[in-house]
Amino acid sequence: MQTPFAAAIAQLCDEKGISKDKVIDTIKAAIRAAYKKDYGTRDMNVDVDLDDNSGNATVFAVKTVVKTIENDELEMTVAEAKKYKPTAKVGDEIRIDVTPAGYGRIAAQSAKQVIIQRIQEAERDVMYDVFKDRENELINSMVHRVDGDYVYVNLDSKITTLLPREEQIPGERYFSGQRLKLYLDKVIKTTKGPQLLISRRHPKLVQKLMELEIPEVKSGLVLVKAIAREPGVRCKVAVASSDPKIDPIGSCVGQKGVRVQAVMDELNNERIDIILFSDKPDQYIRAALSPAKISHIVLNDNSRRASIYVATDQRPLAIGKQGQNVRLASILTGWELDIKDLNELSPKEIEKKVVENIADLEGLSPEIIKKLEAASLTAVGQLKGLGEKDIVGLEGITKDEAKMIVAAVKEVA
Repeated sequence: MQTPFAAAIAQLCDEKGISKDKVIDTIKAAIRAAYKKDYGTRDMNVDVDLDDNSGNATVFAVKTVVKTIENDELEMTVAEAKKYKPTAKVGDEIRIDVTPAGYGRIAAQSAKQVIIQRIQEAERDVMYDVFKDRENELINSMVHRVDGDYVYVNLDSKITTLLPREEQIPGERYFSGQRLKLYLDKVIKTTKGPQLLISRRHPKLVQKLMELEIPEVKSGLVLVKAIAREPGVRCKVAVASSDPKIDPIGSCVGQKGVRVQAVMDELNNERIDIILFSDKPDQYIRAALSPAKISHIVLNDNSRRASIYVATDQRPLAIGKQGQNVRLASILTGWELDIKDLNELSPKEIEKKVVENIADLEGLSPEIIKKLEAASLTAVGQLKGLGEKDIVGLEGITKDEAKMIVAAVKEVA
């Protein structure tokens, strides 16, 4: 049957996530320190044997056998050593039982504070060892308690830490027992132990949730190129495909929107817009400003500033509520965007470049362009006059893709 001491050790190991050997070593170290304080000196060499079942401790003074003694607390002669070990010779270590009568209870009192301190240090070391290799990962947690703006969470290895107010999603309510997914940004080692920087606001939380819900993102077939986020309100995610056969937006949205909805549900119904990434700044900016329809874009590559001209009725959509749409689009693309009325566009700026090659058509994905090239349709002039029925079926072009092609040609016709 398990003794009370062994049961207490097992409970401590389970609650703190510390190994049994670590706890036993900590208790031994505390008893050594207590003995030196109560019965010995700081310089003496003390060893402790601890029965990890009964909790009985035996204290030994350890001395080295020498020819000539220079420190009697650490050394002894061969003649003295033979009293404890008949075969003793120079260089041997002799362990002498110096356990005081009834020392168990005295040691427990003397060592209590040292044990508590060492266990706390061991607990912090365990926390650092567990999380130091898990930076930039999604962490499962459960809300332990809520005290005003302070939310304490239990992480998946029974460690409790604080979710700071500035890392909480605005408007999100927390309650004890609630399960949350958090983003572990960094683990910092401090004098008071490791500090875990966890967040519900970090943009990469969205990416990690997408990896969890969308197999193509997890496998790398669909790449998350950029994220712009206003936590709890709206988020724009730019995606691209590493496989021309895979539609990155369709993969992320899922059938009837189930995949992106699962991510939104985890983020307190934060709206997520999935857009197609493009290496061409004008196409990328048009996609980022959706659902607004852009009439014309003038780019300044040196300052990475773009003038966006829209019809009067599209201006509110382009700007968004309190400037949200244009602000997120600017963060997503890395361009400073100025929304202007179409009436402000000068005749010189409105002159359009003649588009001859299908690769220069706006709004067509690389996958669609490859299909057209495979069908030997490489010039815009070849597509003029063709309707959707003429294009559907060519090299596997779908009805939706045919609509996009006809619209793109019409734009430059």
